[in-house]
Amino acid sequence: MVPSLSKGKTKFQTMPFHVYILRLRDGQFYVGSTEDLTRRLTEHRAGTASRTTALLGPVELIFSEPHPDRSSAVRRERQIKGWSRAKKLALIKGDLAELKRLARSQSVHRAT
Repeated sequence: MVPSLSKGKTKFQTMPFHVYILRLRDGQFYVGSTEDLTRRLTEHRAGTASRTTALLGPVELIFSEPHPDRSSAVRRERQIKGWSRAKKLALIKGDLAELKRLARSQSVHRAT
């Protein structure tokens, strides 16, 4: 099962935009957003969605998060893309305590 911040199917259905994370063959993460997650995954698997996944091949969908509109999904995609691998792993695992710890750690480093 893919971790998601949605609590139920009804919420998932009313939020058509998604931010998602794929694990690639070489272990890297690919972060994207889409209005149609099923279609976009099919495109990634066919090698037509992005240069990165065409070259490195997606292995699996490891995270998805529903959003109410395109702009919030794109903002969240950009935010996650800027995160460290450790922070992305905490998000994927649903480890909110670790996510908060890493966020505090990063803000301390930025201040110095």
